[in-house]
Amino acid sequence: MQYKQHEERHWRHILSIPFIWGMLVPLVLFHLALEVYHVVCFWLYGIPFVQRKQYIRMDRYKLPYLSLLDRFNCIYCEYANGLIAYAQRIAADTEKYWCGIKHDKYPGFVEPVHQEGFMHYGDKKAYAKACKLQKRS
Repeated sequence: MQYKQHEERHWRHILSIPFIWGMLVPLVLFHLALEVYHVVCFWLYGIPFVQRKQYIRMDRYKLPYLSLLDRFNCIYCEYANGLIAYAQRIAADTEKYWCGIKHDKYPGFVEPVHQEGFMHYGDKKAYAKACKLQKRS
């Protein structure tokens, strides 16, 4: 574990515990709200549901060589990072459904992967064509 390589930071690690674990409550509340949004809106829009188990994987805490503290930390990271990845996918699928326009080019901006097939920023003709196609369906 990376933190074990920095024993001189022990007190900094201790001081950060309430800030790290304090995020668990907002994460769980966010997860609950996300699930309601996901189920209701994706059903209404006809968007295929995102499989949570593809993003939130809880398995590292089972490793027998981890200490109890390391296991708790693994559970937190597995959940938090998996939840954020899951939420990002739900947001991306929502954006594909509603928008489909890339952002303007900006130095240093990392274009989201899911926007690869989106219309280019400022492409009025592509937008008008997409709106016409949408009206037909």
